Amino acid sequence: MATIPSEANATNPATTGRLAHLSLLSNQKKLGLILSAAAVIALLTGALMWSQTPEYRALYNNLSDHDGAAIISALQQMNIPYKFSEGGSAILIPEKQVHEVRLKLAGQGLPKGGLVGFELMENQKFGSSQFLEQVNYQRALEGELARSVQALSAVQSARVHLAIAKPSVFAREKQQPSVSVLLNLYPGRVLGVEQVSAIVHLMASSVPNLPVKNVTVIDQNGNLLSTQNDKKEDSRFDAKQLAYLQELEENYIRRIETILTPITGAANVRAQVTADVDFSRIDRAEEIYRPNNTETDGASIRSQQTHESMSIGSKLDGGIPGALTNRPPEPAIAPIEAGGKKPAGDKAEDEDNGDKTPSLPTDKKKESTINYEVDKTVQHTQNSTGNIKRLSAAVVVNYRKKTDANGEVTYEPLSNEEIKEINNLVREAMGYNEKRGDSLTVTNNLFTGETQAVSEAPFWKDPDVIMLAKDLAKQLLILGVVLVFLLKILRPFLKSLAPPAPTPALTDKTSHADVNGTALEQLPEQTDGTAMPQTIQKSIFDENLKRAKQLALEEPVIVANVVKDWMVKNG
Repeated sequence: MATIPSEANATNPATTGRLAHLSLLSNQKKLGLILSAAAVIALLTGALMWSQTPEYRALYNNLSDHDGAAIISALQQMNIPYKFSEGGSAILIPEKQVHEVRLKLAGQGLPKGGLVGFELMENQKFGSSQFLEQVNYQRALEGELARSVQALSAVQSARVHLAIAKPSVFAREKQQPSVSVLLNLYPGRVLGVEQVSAIVHLMASSVPNLPVKNVTVIDQNGNLLSTQNDKKEDSRFDAKQLAYLQELEENYIRRIETILTPITGAANVRAQVTADVDFSRIDRAEEIYRPNNTETDGASIRSQQTHESMSIGSKLDGGIPGALTNRPPEPAIAPIEAGGKKPAGDKAEDEDNGDKTPSLPTDKKKESTINYEVDKTVQHTQNSTGNIKRLSAAVVVNYRKKTDANGEVTYEPLSNEEIKEINNLVREAMGYNEKRGDSLTVTNNLFTGETQAVSEAPFWKDPDVIMLAKDLAKQLLILGVVLVFLLKILRPFLKSLAPPAPTPALTDKTSHADVNGTALEQLPEQTDGTAMPQTIQKSIFDENLKRAKQLALEEPVIVANVVKDWMVKNG
């Protein structure tokens, strides 16, 4: 009967290691093992490279061919990786370098936007005509104006067309220049009235002798944005006036609610104010003349003219010229008074003269003209805009909230005295003026429900949180793919290639089965020297027999080597 080999001899095939086991594998299994190892290395390398690959972001969009070539050349000089988006309409670079590269390219004057400015004048050819120089100057001016307009955040691109008449000394009336501006706005952007007006005034200030009315601005959809020639433009309501009106009303509302909040609570008062504001602008020039001053002593003399004349001769001289009128005058005859006597003066005069010749008549005339200053008052009055003509305020106060001993909540209206106090407070807060026609209404009613505060945006909508979630999802996806490959594909494959577990060595106290398969194994004794129970002995025997059969089915080569060793040792 063959004996069981010792434990050292039984474990001899396992001590040869895994290399001896791999040498026993078939060529197909060896090839599969090599491919599995290569797949694991490739998967880990790809996952590592993918996790470290930077995110690409658009550097510039919708570039012209000239600008695109210049930007690519600059990126190559800076050793910055780049790629094109689908269709080649944008240049993509790593996201972390976008802002730095934009600043560097801006320092080089890129992109130029496909427009030429005054640098066109630097490359003048020798022998250019005056007409060509004028055309180049106009092109350069158009390019510079277009670049200025493109600096606006809402403008994607712009084109400027100048119409400048050729100056001539023979033309009496000079034709004024005109400008047309075509704007290509970004999607979803709209220019306001003030922005369009700014573009118009920019053009008018950049071109000599260009009036504002000769500037036309349109967008890419063909909408006319400049309405300077529209007569209705002056009658339109200004956006600044509307903003001022809203700010004024909100200021009054805030003042009313601020003064009533400590009394009623923040959620128990609502106020609305309507302001009637006069935005008309009036310039007045007056010239007032006061009534004439009857007292000349206090009046100022403007001019004074005096004329005095004296003539000597007979009053009878005159008439139609002739012989009778040109004869010498006759001796004077003194007038005879009543009583036949001459005047005393005439007598004395006759005595003095001696020759008793009568005196000639004398005519004296004196004229005086005085012009006094006229009272005059000249007034220039300019009324300020934004004057408040009338205020209307409406205030609603909630009922008073009360809680009894049982915890029940009740609401009761305010008293008349409290309503009167609130009315007085609101009047003082809003600057109530009865002469101005202001009106105020204070009402006490029960509110149907409190207004809930507007909740902030959830944290998952935060852009930083979204970016962090994307990065974590990317890393978890890589880890999941690696684990699935290792656990579901590689591990079962390697397990099938691994050597089987060595069978427990049989002791010298055991024996092999006989030819009929009857178990002749002598089971070991217990530690106390007594034999083990029969049921336990049978279960151990059945387990050992099952393992031996399984080993013979899975590894017939190893079993054959063991049997060969038994046969050699037993002769």
